[in-house]
Amino acid sequence: MAAAADHATPTYDRMKEVKEFAESKIGVKGLAESGITSIPRMFIHSPEALLDLKKPNSQTCTKKTIPLIDLSHFNSPTKRHQLVEQIRDATATWGFFQVINHGIPKSVLDETINAIKAFHDQPHEVKSKLYNREKERQGVMYSSNNDLYRAKAASWHDSLTIWMAPETRRAKEEEIPEVCRKEIVAWESHSTKVAEALLELLSEGLGVEAERFKNLGFLEGKLVVGHCYPYCPQPDLTVGITSHTDSGLTVLLQNQVGGLQVKHGDEWIDVEPIPGALTVNIGDFIQIISNDNYVSVEHRVLAKASKEPRISVVAFFNVGTQADSDYFGPLPELLSPDKPALYRKFNVPEFNESFFSKGLDSKSFIQKVRL
Repeated sequence: MAAAADHATPTYDRMKEVKEFAESKIGVKGLAESGITSIPRMFIHSPEALLDLKKPNSQTCTKKTIPLIDLSHFNSPTKRHQLVEQIRDATATWGFFQVINHGIPKSVLDETINAIKAFHDQPHEVKSKLYNREKERQGVMYSSNNDLYRAKAASWHDSLTIWMAPETRRAKEEEIPEVCRKEIVAWESHSTKVAEALLELLSEGLGVEAERFKNLGFLEGKLVVGHCYPYCPQPDLTVGITSHTDSGLTVLLQNQVGGLQVKHGDEWIDVEPIPGALTVNIGDFIQIISNDNYVSVEHRVLAKASKEPRISVVAFFNVGTQADSDYFGPLPELLSPDKPALYRKFNVPEFNESFFSKGLDSKSFIQKVRL
């Protein structure tokens, strides 16, 4: 028995495996294409996390879905108030909804998805030139798991990240990969128009002026991310993206490969892809300044054994200022003796430090500033 103990398996060095994976620059798509039949240990999540993935949803007769909202009445003098109510109720109850008739042509949506897929389908030696873990939060970056060194376990996705605003961080157009450059620029323009309309509706839903969120600067920080979730040989041991919340306003375009789930109460609800629809959610920053009138909810993406990869293109809109002197908190218009502030004030550097210094599943900024 003593001899057997002498030859015990060496202690697992996760950081060594993470470093080797990062330095290989092949991403999870490269792993999948290498023909592996089991995933590396660094991607295997804890038994507790995996148990949560396998929890069945309630066996109700009617399958729950996030709200679907038609934006065609945005400019209607008689029906806009109904649209405001729908957005307010969806954001207060779910924090997530899908929108149709948003004004972006289907051809643009299809071209955007195809362009991001084309980027991820490029040979390793082409993509690896953009692989960068140092230049976070500016320019263009290709990587696998932006929280790779911070997370407890890695997730099964690769990402092309492009900063579009503020100007000090914006990628130069020639820096954007040629295979998706035209489509990314078009997606930024179209998604910004949708975001501007949504910010108006969200403002009106709180009973404040329509330009309130825009004037706070929520269109001044813009980030486009193109995710690829390739085939996974052991999807029951990992996730596509771990459970997390977002920061500001998120507008998401996805192909028809599902996997996105939203937490609603104690249940995880599938967000079924709808052709031509966009998925929208609000993040922690908006929950705080709305004084809990709107909710930022956890969401995740499941790993899949599907041969067709899941492709999603996300436009994130956040306050652009980085000044220490600019403080944010619940909007004064929403406060009264009967409805006091639920959060203390904070500045964007403090918010970013909390948001980007931890693993995706470890954010607790809302709890940190709650009074």
